[in-house]
Amino acid sequence: MVGRFVSIWVTVFIWVLPLNAQSLNEVVWVQVEAQPNLRQATASVRAYAANIEDVNGFSLPGGWYGIALGPYTRRDAEIVLRSYRRDRLIPNDSYIALSSSFRQQFWPVGANILNTGAIPLPGAQAPVQTATPETPEPETSEPITVAVPEPEPEPADETPRQARQSERTLTADERKELQVAMKWAGVYTGAIDGAYGPATRRSMSQWQEANSFDVTGILTTMQRAALLKQYNAVLDGLGLQIVRDAAAGIEMLMPTAAVAFDKYESPFAHYGSTNEIGAQLYLISQPGDQSTLFGLYDIMQTLEIVPLDGPRERKQRSFVLTGENGQIVSETRAGLVNGAVKGFTLIWPAGDEARRTRLMDELEKSFTLIDGVLDLTAGSADEQAIDLVSGLEVRKPKISRSGFYVDARGTVVTVANAVQSCMRITLDSEYEAEVLSVDAASGIAVLSPKDALAPLSIAAFTGQTPRLNSEVAVAGYSYEGILGAPSMTFGTLADVRGLNGETGVNRLALNALDGDVGGPVLDASGGVLGMLQADPGTGPSLPADVSFAVDRETIKDVLQAAGRTASVSKASGAMPAEDLGAAATGMTVLVSCWN
Repeated sequence: MVGRFVSIWVTVFIWVLPLNAQSLNEVVWVQVEAQPNLRQATASVRAYAANIEDVNGFSLPGGWYGIALGPYTRRDAEIVLRSYRRDRLIPNDSYIALSSSFRQQFWPVGANILNTGAIPLPGAQAPVQTATPETPEPETSEPITVAVPEPEPEPADETPRQARQSERTLTADERKELQVAMKWAGVYTGAIDGAYGPATRRSMSQWQEANSFDVTGILTTMQRAALLKQYNAVLDGLGLQIVRDAAAGIEMLMPTAAVAFDKYESPFAHYGSTNEIGAQLYLISQPGDQSTLFGLYDIMQTLEIVPLDGPRERKQRSFVLTGENGQIVSETRAGLVNGAVKGFTLIWPAGDEARRTRLMDELEKSFTLIDGVLDLTAGSADEQAIDLVSGLEVRKPKISRSGFYVDARGTVVTVANAVQSCMRITLDSEYEAEVLSVDAASGIAVLSPKDALAPLSIAAFTGQTPRLNSEVAVAGYSYEGILGAPSMTFGTLADVRGLNGETGVNRLALNALDGDVGGPVLDASGGVLGMLQADPGTGPSLPADVSFAVDRETIKDVLQAAGRTASVSKASGAMPAEDLGAAATGMTVLVSCWN
């Protein structure tokens, strides 16, 4: 026979005929377009949906996004294809596609009609078929002649000339995307500019060679798709879909297989983790101005979800805030637009940087502002705590203890175990300090502030011989900073030696708490007798009113070794209680160790 059909002899029985009919009823789609990113695909699918029916959007292998009509039977799909081509509603290169070609549905939002069966032709029922008389079943199984469609040839790859021609149809963004993909593949180190000069051509050749293609330095359409498929494979399984949060006034791509909406706590819409990845996503939405933006920038750096390490950049109308530790990487992008601060924060597990950076790029490209801003009162009034901000935990230090200033430059003395294995040390939760020296034998650490400080008062060590049973006082942050100011604990000097006769140690009869450790011990004249030590935790349990302090001479020796000079008090008489309290609390500082 002439054309696309040939006549061949096939040994086949009568049950072949129903199979041909079944193929006509196969569920298929009319694919009309593919776009390289979700933003372009979403804009395009909306345009088609405004003019024709049954429009759907799906992600495709290789990171592309397809627009398809259906699902129809193959017979109906052919009718739609011819009709819409004729009326110029769809491109001439539209074609029939199988359901297996598609992945996650992104349009209409929330729909999932893959594998749900065919629907009628748009605008009318399927055409009525004329009944055909049944063909009597043959009495024998003699071979019959059947017209069989000639198989479609496999598409041949392009020649270099054809590849260069198809390359010219790429948009600037598509050309840049290929450069980004080659950089990710490790073959390109140049600028992402969309200009295909010698460096880009060499990179294409390297990629072709590494992937067993003919080395021409010009990627064919098929090779470009393969490169982008490699690039986007890292995002497989995340369930990337456009989510529209009307309350927050934000529409963006989200990894719906990893996060789901939890609650609103102004200025955040919380999307919590749903699987073992442990990801979290927070939409930021609040009315405000530049001061609101700057305030958010400062507040977020106090939250547990933003670790201390990482680059930070604040501009006049936006900021980028990155925090990372051994467990998570947190990245926040926010900006001021039309009287509202909007943005998002992605929390991702550490060690998965390739996927995180690719996902951040997709989230940022898809981020779209829509009408609306989160109500300032949004959230539950039932959950209130001083260590929560908008439902998020305020970062807490690993340990907080007391210390005291010993000179005008802000040098601080504290206990050594308060500053061990710290990524960051702060004074009064605000000023950063570094360790100047540590004396392991006495358990004393000397700290130096990174910026100059002006203490309210400075420790002056007593010049008098301590008298047994005389009154003493300890200044310290008993509750590790919760109260915001040091408190005073009073007692007596029980002995100038330890329980086993150790020198350099004073035994005190007073009831101190863990937060007081490192604080100054003062006599009635306001002179410093020593520094409160921690309970060693070895040996028999001691009564609650037994505490120990490193004596003043040991502290002075450690300071001298660190290049610091200790002041000596010349006062001899008892100081009024209010003056003693003011001097003690003025020299005492909260020392915090952060991870």
